[in-house]
Amino acid sequence: MTHIFTEQEKSILEKMTDFMLEYNQKVNLTRITAYNEIFEKHYIDSAIPLDLLDVPRGTSLIDIGTGAGFPGVPIKIARPDIKLTLLDSLKKRINYLNLLKLKLGTEYETIHGRSEELARSKEFREKYDVGISRAVANLPALCEYALPLVKPDGFFIAMKGENCEIESAEMALKLLGGSLVKTFKYELPSGDKRSLVIIKKISQTSAKYPRLRVNIIKTPL
Repeated sequence: MTHIFTEQEKSILEKMTDFMLEYNQKVNLTRITAYNEIFEKHYIDSAIPLDLLDVPRGTSLIDIGTGAGFPGVPIKIARPDIKLTLLDSLKKRINYLNLLKLKLGTEYETIHGRSEELARSKEFREKYDVGISRAVANLPALCEYALPLVKPDGFFIAMKGENCEIESAEMALKLLGGSLVKTFKYELPSGDKRSLVIIKKISQTSAKYPRLRVNIIKTPL
């Protein structure tokens, strides 16, 4: 499966690639350094949710554990109307993302912090229409990081590899106010297998969650 970017979008993504690879020499942003692989495994893969889901105009979206800006920045380039927030725990990456924003002439908010801390703040708890993450944590942990930030009737999109671990997340969904909508399985042009897990926030998350990071990792829901 592939996402088709316009020529203008491709031009912006080329600028992003050049700047990312230059910055990658001093801050670890990506292990992938070949242009064609970056385009497929970072840009096309990031934008796939836009082809599989109806994302209304003006949607507020938070990219949790965004790293070098994936999937959030390619989504923003393809859909400038989306109100994007990028969250990452590493200040060096946030500094890069702020410079990238100026380089590309695009607009998004960046937050230096951890989702489990942000979600305990009234300012951010259940604020966003959509939470998305391409992070490597298992699905029960991702749900606990993300769902407390998502509004009731909003959605959490988990971008996973071939194994999406949905069976192990049943209890987490029940406790956090989420409900599985659908799982999409797809392949990138290279044949790499991916999964997209769509979870709807059907009720408010209990004030007990999210727990401290150490408990999320050691004793998954």
